[in-house]
Amino acid sequence: MKKVVYFIAIVTFVLSFPALADCHETISDEDYREAVQWYTESAEQGDKYAQYSLGLMYQKGEGVSQDYKEAVRWYAKSAGQGFCIAQYNLGVMYDNGQGVPQDSIQAYKWYCLSAAQGEQNAIKSRNRLTEKMTPSQIEQAKKLVSQWKPKE
Repeated sequence: MKKVVYFIAIVTFVLSFPALADCHETISDEDYREAVQWYTESAEQGDKYAQYSLGLMYQKGEGVSQDYKEAVRWYAKSAGQGFCIAQYNLGVMYDNGQGVPQDSIQAYKWYCLSAAQGEQNAIKSRNRLTEKMTPSQIEQAKKLVSQWKPKE
């Protein structure tokens, strides 16, 4: 069991930091497929970190076929529990229309929720998106942010 936990921790760490690209390249397709199996088991039990990791793997097509809709599904589960990086990534998916129809209001909502926890990329993305939105859209998005509650 310790080996499995250690493996999952290493894969999550490497996937989370693009600066570790050299190390990232040494992980085999088989390793990614095994990670997907372990993450799926944990994610289905409600683990927000495993849900985020599955979202990332589906977004990048690592260990699975690239599937933006599936990435959104897992990011949404993790983001719904308040995990700020999943909230940011979900915002990106809405911002870019990947796996969901492009929706600036939803993107803004998820960026704001993530930014409130200090996620710097979310702050930058929210500020950039604000320049493209109408005052009415911003007002709608802020209302969604104020109504949002994490799922337990």
